[in-house]
Amino acid sequence: MNEFSLIETYFNWGSSSLANLGIGDDCAVINIDPNYQLVTSVDTLIEGVHFPLNTSASDIAYKSLAVNLSDLAAMGARAKYFTLALTLPNIKKKWLSQFSASLKSLSDEIGIILVGGDTTKGTLSITINVTGVVEKDKALLRSSAQVGDLIFVSNTISDAAYAWKQLQNNQIPSEYAINHFNRPKPQLVLGQQLSTIANACIDISDGLEQDLKHILTCSNVGASINIDDIPLTNEVKTYIAKTNDWCLVLAGGDDYELCFTVPVKNMNLLKNLQSKNNVTVTQIGIINDSMMLTKIGTFDKQCCSYQHF
Repeated sequence: MNEFSLIETYFNWGSSSLANLGIGDDCAVINIDPNYQLVTSVDTLIEGVHFPLNTSASDIAYKSLAVNLSDLAAMGARAKYFTLALTLPNIKKKWLSQFSASLKSLSDEIGIILVGGDTTKGTLSITINVTGVVEKDKALLRSSAQVGDLIFVSNTISDAAYAWKQLQNNQIPSEYAINHFNRPKPQLVLGQQLSTIANACIDISDGLEQDLKHILTCSNVGASINIDDIPLTNEVKTYIAKTNDWCLVLAGGDDYELCFTVPVKNMNLLKNLQSKNNVTVTQIGIINDSMMLTKIGTFDKQCCSYQHF
């Protein structure tokens, strides 16, 4: 099987009104919505770095797309289309079939279409570039937090990091935890709803503390957070109670939840959003003018979030 038959067999999923030209030509030709801006992001996942060597093709495909969609969620964007660059050590039809089916399943669920990409031979890695749209000048940014804003996170934090820690220690994670590691849920709906409520937003990919600091740096503000207010599952709470390893919570990556700031005047809107859509968000702190991040609680050790280099 050559490159062209591989693409035709596994990734030519049909046409869409969004793309005048898609898979099969040198470039995709995309119809752009008027009065909207494009937002785009790209991430690469490499075997042995971003997912364990024995990870299934289905989970690899799902996570590869989901982590990119999380970037769109952080901007309050609607997902529109993506490209795929797939590097394979060899061609295994069963693996490709499972990868393709999982990728298509998530793309259909979200309503995003594959419009092109590339295939090469080498160490297994997946690069996906996603593009979405936001109304002009309505994108959520890291640079818009204001003094007095309340800081929130969605759902629970560090489930994926706990699963990864267990895997590294040859332990078997719970189904709940491993699903959060292999199949994170991009918070696209929440991000879109926050676009008229929040001032600033980021997705938590490399660790809560590090990613929140990105907001503080870009916005030229500081913050204080209460680590005891960070929402955790009972499973993680039990682990923390035994070890006091709050670095798992503060610096563990792969959550792909949203961390965002909301002015006090919009609190009723946020409460209505929660009750209407059954969304869980938790206040963990407040933005101030200190130009630093202060952690309130008994844990005072320095934590190191994920670094690519």
